Amino acid sequence: MEQRTTLKRTFKPHWIWAIALGSSIGWGAFVQPVNWMETAGPMGAMLGFLIGAALMMVIAVSYGFLIKTFPVSGGEFAYTFVSLGRTHAFISGWFLTLGYICIVALNASALALMFKYVFPAILENLYMYQVAGWDVYFVEIIIATAALALFGYFNVKGSSFSGRMQFVFCIVMVSAVIAIFLMTGAQPEAGFSNVQPSFPTETTALAAILSIVAIAPWAFVGFDNVPQAAEEFNFSSKKAFSLIILAIVFAAVLYCLMILATAMARPWGELVEEGNLWGTGAAIQELLGTTGLVILVIALTMGIFTGLNGFIISTSRLLFAMSRAKFIPGVFSKLHPKYKTPYISVIFAVVVSMIAPWFGREALTWVVDMSSVGVTIAYFYTCYTAFIMFSWNESGEGNNSNKVVAPVKKVFAGLGMLSGIIFLGLLLIPGSPAFLGVESRIALIAWIILGLIFYFIKRKDLNAIPKEELSYLILGRKKAGVIKDK
Repeated sequence: MEQRTTLKRTFKPHWIWAIALGSSIGWGAFVQPVNWMETAGPMGAMLGFLIGAALMMVIAVSYGFLIKTFPVSGGEFAYTFVSLGRTHAFISGWFLTLGYICIVALNASALALMFKYVFPAILENLYMYQVAGWDVYFVEIIIATAALALFGYFNVKGSSFSGRMQFVFCIVMVSAVIAIFLMTGAQPEAGFSNVQPSFPTETTALAAILSIVAIAPWAFVGFDNVPQAAEEFNFSSKKAFSLIILAIVFAAVLYCLMILATAMARPWGELVEEGNLWGTGAAIQELLGTTGLVILVIALTMGIFTGLNGFIISTSRLLFAMSRAKFIPGVFSKLHPKYKTPYISVIFAVVVSMIAPWFGREALTWVVDMSSVGVTIAYFYTCYTAFIMFSWNESGEGNNSNKVVAPVKKVFAGLGMLSGIIFLGLLLIPGSPAFLGVESRIALIAWIILGLIFYFIKRKDLNAIPKEELSYLILGRKKAGVIKDK
């Protein structure tokens, strides 16, 4: 049995909290509030995020237990292998890889979008072509590419550097959001009267709330970056659960503060009707002037930076884990001779993300919408694994040492599975308020077909690896506990 490559333990607890929070927030909290209010109204949007956060916490119970039990890179990929074997592990890893890379690419394009609003004269140069109604400029491609290259370099340089940087970015982002909210609330022309009506008049309150709940897997994706880095914790993996919960709470509060600040600044119905490129930016600038806009730009920049950094970390660790297990070529698990980081995986994630800006932001959002399905599938697999490992009774079952005496946690794992099914239903059932658009469904089908082709090419080689060897490569142990090879 070949020697298993491992990563250095360098991540501190507050860095991991920052990775979870910064990845969850990203660019959306600062760019999308007007779009969310158009869909659900201010109250519907905030309630949707709070309910979504609660559902994510239910799912986080399973993550906390599995991180503690299997502190290895790969996260959902490793957990799915434990419960359902190599085929389902491949499915989980395949969808997660897509979801993570898409979010990296979308954060990079969000940086260009910010420049397009703040410095339109600079960005709108060297017009190239139009994709799905979106004008593509060479300057915005340069900005997105430069940001990706910079954060790729940071991640190759070392986990300590990227973790420390993530924490600083998060503190600045949180401070900026609080400042915007307080400054907005202090203005006499702003107030709760602008927040009315609470819900859109053309839909029911329930449908409005559910339309936001449905995007919770996308809005809060990032807390699941924690298990991807579990192998590099320099602290007890038992702390992971509390760090995840704290990150989800902070994320939900920040989402609500930005929605409320935007709605208080100006009547939200007017913002929707005007259709500004960046409605939140327009509202804050009109109310607070250049100072307010600068603080908002700082918050957005930090959100983009934390999203870029966090998802490059998680994408590279997922690729590293799948490569170490021989699911994908071995080059992805190669470590840098000096920094001991999975640098090939980092470079691959960055280079693939660099392709996206050439297709325009509108085309990219189709793929990102579709990737919510993949993230939700990974959530379901994780909760399923935890569910079968928890015991209903106080004495446990049989002689299986992995059966945990935790009937209450088993209920939470079951609720997590149910949450995953609900999220999938909202995204995939026709007539649902969050049903994927035609373009997103086509992208999903294309990714599934590509995955099937890749799997059948690799299937013979994967099945030839003994179960004990595969368990050792993925989990660092020859017996995973509950494994069903299917």
